[in-house]
Amino acid sequence: MLKTIGIKVITYASGVEFLKTARSAEAGCVLLDIRMPDMDGLEVQAALAKRGITMPVIVLTGHGDVTFAVRAMRAGAVDFLEKPFEKAALLRAIEEGFERLDDALGRSARSTEATVMIAGLTGRERDVLEGLANGYPNKTIAYDLGISARTVEVHRANLMTKLGAISLSDVLRIAFAAGLGRSGDVGVLKNDDGDEQKSD
Repeated sequence: MLKTIGIKVITYASGVEFLKTARSAEAGCVLLDIRMPDMDGLEVQAALAKRGITMPVIVLTGHGDVTFAVRAMRAGAVDFLEKPFEKAALLRAIEEGFERLDDALGRSARSTEATVMIAGLTGRERDVLEGLANGYPNKTIAYDLGISARTVEVHRANLMTKLGAISLSDVLRIAFAAGLGRSGDVGVLKNDDGDEQKSD
């Protein structure tokens, strides 16, 4: 069905066979049946996540497998389709899966680019960047590093130049993309006067 509309399809005899080549496989959507030989669909989905393989998963279920499908959705599946399903429903799920894949590839590219940019910083500039990513004001960063607030300002200006950042928001986007800070979430910083400023 999918081949007739130009979607490349690769089939595997079992989940085990798929996992043998999944890491080197072309990026795409994974259609998993809950009931499969050797490993069920949930086990394959869990194995993909454990190996850091982020291809979007669509779960196909038979009657009575809805409980398993809900578990798959909680684990990040794009959708689940109960057999028999409409062709249009499958195509919608695949379309959403490819949208997620594009988003994931974009995040991966941004992460790699940010990591390369940060690698060009000095050790002290990176220390200051980590402090900023954790939401600390200059005075706190200075205290933690045992340097003056003025020196922190100099390092901050230098790292902004090296990163091509115009604003603190630019700096934080790069830092978060590279995985710095306590989380990748946009947070609230306090400036050196104690006033809050949104780091968006």
